[in-house]
Amino acid sequence: MYEKLKQYIYLIRLNKPIGILLLLWPTLWALWLASNGQPDWSIVTIFVMGVVLMRSAGCIVNDIADKKWDGHVERTRGRPLVTGKISLKEAWIFFGVLITAAFLLVCQLNWLTIILAFCGLLFAMIYPFLKRVTHLPQVGLGIAFSWGIPMAFAAILYEVPLSGWMLFFAAMVWPMIYDTFYAMTDKADDLNVGVKSMAILFGRREQFFIGLLQMVFILLMVWVGFFFHLGFYYFASLWITSFLFFYQEWLIKDGDPQKCFKAFLNNNWVGFVIFLGIVFDQMRDI
Repeated sequence: MYEKLKQYIYLIRLNKPIGILLLLWPTLWALWLASNGQPDWSIVTIFVMGVVLMRSAGCIVNDIADKKWDGHVERTRGRPLVTGKISLKEAWIFFGVLITAAFLLVCQLNWLTIILAFCGLLFAMIYPFLKRVTHLPQVGLGIAFSWGIPMAFAAILYEVPLSGWMLFFAAMVWPMIYDTFYAMTDKADDLNVGVKSMAILFGRREQFFIGLLQMVFILLMVWVGFFFHLGFYYFASLWITSFLFFYQEWLIKDGDPQKCFKAFLNNNWVGFVIFLGIVFDQMRDI
């Protein structure tokens, strides 16, 4: 029983919570901005629990989609569906349980949020298959991992204003950056099995193009800051983020897979720092 439970934990990556955190930060940015720094804590709780459930469900879909390929990639060949420690049927049943739990959570919110939640589920299920047909699966991840933003605005304001969509389009650039770092760790294996990614698309100029995406993200977030009338603390957080990006660029300069993975993990600090900037800035007006 304990061994089976451990395999389910591996399946949904609860032993590696970085994915949950990277999905959570943009959602928290939106909750605080939509509520002017005074979010309803019951809504915050629903969204935090929803992030955990949807990230877990997304991992299952990803592993089902990649079942035939994961065995050929060094980093993923020990996953439960590859080893057979969890069957395909068990994985689908567990996915259903997670999605049902997430649905019960979102049913406590308004209809617009519920409709957006179904759109988010669709994006989460499509993303794992994009790497078969396009070199831009990271764009799909950007949409999926930023979709909590319009949902957060809808939950609090009963609409998604232009400002909410502005934050969404700015935030969706960020996963394109860190997931390219992630793809760089598997680049050799992905080339062998025919999986596509932006890391492969960029080729030897990946550092340059990631740098451009980082610049675009910072500029868009500056634009967001002006639109929401944010001040010193927020813009200081973007300044710190710029230095974190410089550090990530330094890490990937040689294309070493372990350092690329370290650059990927470092993005947790990006999300955290920006969140602190938003919180501290809005505390001035409370």
